[in-house]
Amino acid sequence: MKAGIHPDYQTVTVHCACGATWTTRSTKKELKLEICSSCHPFFTGKQKLIDSAGRVERFTRKYKDWRKGETAKA
Repeated sequence: MKAGIHPDYQTVTVHCACGATWTTRSTKKELKLEICSSCHPFFTGKQKLIDSAGRVERFTRKYKDWRKGETAKA
């Protein structure tokens, strides 16, 4: 690496909105996050599952006669 053209790489503390903190290295002086792996629903197991069965059923009903050359009115 060329000297004098890269920003300083320093140790910083990361602060999440949930209160979790940890240290890492970054070119920024301070890191604040809104969401992290400690509070994200996917990682905590509290993720809401979206029921899309209604959409699939509607699509199937609408296009069930497609191969016959007819489309059912929705």
